[in-house]
Amino acid sequence: MTDFNLEYAVHYHYGGFPPQSIDYQVIMDAMIGATEAISRFDQVLKSMHNSEILLAPLRNQEAVISSRMEGTISTLDEIMQYEADYGDGKEHSPQVRSDIIETILYQRTLKNVQQAMSDGYPLSKSLIKTMHQQLLSKGRGAKKSPGQFKSEQNYLADRSKKSILFVPISPEKLQGGLDDLFDYINNNHSPILLKTAVSHLEFEALHPFQDGNGRIGRMLITLILWSAQTISAPHFYISGYFEENKDRYIDLMREVSETGNWDNWCIFFLEAVKEQATNNLEIAEQIGQLYETMKREFSDLLSSKWSLNALEFIFTNPVFRNSSFTSKSGIPTSTAARFSKVLEESKILQVVEEGAGRTSTLYSFEPLMELVRV
Repeated sequence: MTDFNLEYAVHYHYGGFPPQSIDYQVIMDAMIGATEAISRFDQVLKSMHNSEILLAPLRNQEAVISSRMEGTISTLDEIMQYEADYGDGKEHSPQVRSDIIETILYQRTLKNVQQAMSDGYPLSKSLIKTMHQQLLSKGRGAKKSPGQFKSEQNYLADRSKKSILFVPISPEKLQGGLDDLFDYINNNHSPILLKTAVSHLEFEALHPFQDGNGRIGRMLITLILWSAQTISAPHFYISGYFEENKDRYIDLMREVSETGNWDNWCIFFLEAVKEQATNNLEIAEQIGQLYETMKREFSDLLSSKWSLNALEFIFTNPVFRNSSFTSKSGIPTSTAARFSKVLEESKILQVVEEGAGRTSTLYSFEPLMELVRV
């Protein structure tokens, strides 16, 4: 980036982490609002009979938005169709766009790290390297040193203006910076939402990898809140608010390094938590209500002891091939085939792609997809 202008660049805040002081009086209103909102969201999670099934679409939504912030453009429908065709590990077609692969890798990385943490692995330098290895394992990122911390100075730039906005920590100081960050995450006793705000910004300011820092940093938000049991299931995603307020997000992060004042950043982050928790709560409630409505409709339409199996399969796989439904739903094959026809005729399922040859019909469960499309 030698031809980029350094005139407006802000440099990493050496000696400025962890923050020496945050004015609790200044941030208190935002802290209360965020705490109340995320608590309400978590109560809904706890009340759901199976939050993993009902909120898996939010993970896919987060993957699309977080990847989009880095210039990777895919739609939720594309991601769900990819899962329908290749979700069981089958090698994908060369025709699949690299943007879809990168978004799928985000979704799978997040799911895998959550499983690793459930198995007892702590948040650590080693874990984020493993996350990075998977996130960049294919697509354009595969040439950007997956799983390796940076060895050369990197930058955050405004490419349209050929201007460098921020110079992260230098590679030779990175290991010490990461040690300080994970010591803070695991041992600091600040309120968890405040600690998450500070940790997210510090990770982005360290910018430890050649590529993928934004995506890993946003995953960390969910992981920190979940590991602290602020949320009972790993289903809180914040990229939507960051995307809508991207310029302010970047400006406030730069301001911390420029002035040493963390208060405005913390207020912004807490407002993001409040807004996103409120939005996620609304979607979660709508998904829960849809589930209850559909449970009655499936029972009436299908008149079978297998109706709940059908419902759970379709909520888990809102875009699916009919062959997958008949073979993996746990329903007898002939019964499952009848179900899909009945649900299609009732307009609950929409045909996305008619079956041809050895490829079976692709269905979309539109009532759910309409709630989570972005």
